[in-house]
Amino acid sequence: MTRQCDEPVTQLHVKPAMTVGELIDAMGKAGAYNGGALYRAVNIYERMLKDEETTKFFGLAGAMVPAGMGGIVSDLASGGHIDILVSTGANLTHDIIEAIGCKHFHGTAFCDDIELRHDEINRIYDVYLPNEAFEHFEEFMQGVFGELEPQSRISISGLLRRIGSHLKSGILHTAAHNEVPVYCPAVQDSMIGLQYWLFSQTNQVTVDAFADMPALMETCFTTKKAGAMLVGGGVPKNFILQSMLMTPNGFNYAVQLTGDRPDLGGLSGATLDEARSWGKITEEAQAVTVYGDATITLPVLAAAVMERMQHD
Repeated sequence: MTRQCDEPVTQLHVKPAMTVGELIDAMGKAGAYNGGALYRAVNIYERMLKDEETTKFFGLAGAMVPAGMGGIVSDLASGGHIDILVSTGANLTHDIIEAIGCKHFHGTAFCDDIELRHDEINRIYDVYLPNEAFEHFEEFMQGVFGELEPQSRISISGLLRRIGSHLKSGILHTAAHNEVPVYCPAVQDSMIGLQYWLFSQTNQVTVDAFADMPALMETCFTTKKAGAMLVGGGVPKNFILQSMLMTPNGFNYAVQLTGDRPDLGGLSGATLDEARSWGKITEEAQAVTVYGDATITLPVLAAAVMERMQHD
């Protein structure tokens, strides 16, 4: 028998009262397909969090907050497991909506969307959000913007930190409280951006889209190691990975949770091995992509790693 066949597949047995960590370990012994990839992702993410020399980046794309995943991000930030957060504006919009007391609701993907329109309900696959939430959102945002000093200039992360300081829960609140910078390079592609545009019609405050770059690049140049947890792709993934291109460094750890295909050439589905060709990820980096729904893979991965770290 060749050396490639040294490790047999172990049949997975599910037991009563099995913990998430125990299930993940059993999946690792089975070791096939994305179950095996999820096991490897848990191992890599655990090493990344335990490596005190590593600056930990977290990318958040896709409609994760409407799906209830924002709490995981908040918990990781409060636990010191995120040093830099990069998010889409949409996720931060929904984070604010939740933090000011509005709710997303369980719905169905099989519905009459015209009827929902008439009922002033917005649909995100099988999650519903009434228009009323955006009315409260507008009132809150205009109140925060109204406190900005006239004729002043502020970075995107500074603006998000200001918003977070006015909240009592959620991602932005936790990030502001724990001094975790939140970058949102495409903030105008969101309701936050639209609300700022509305504010700018009668007020002179400049949001400088490039003001975040010096601090970000200083971190990238000076960090000994870097790790990335990428939930989805899009702008957050590219913004994080490209941050190392101007430096002699690369990411030493990388985990990607995505449902997108690599063969269509889009960044969201691009493999992490592809990133090695650019030098974004080092040749020796520990990296893995887990294909699947991040509303399944993210909580399982986070729970398994937290269980392991608690027992150490």
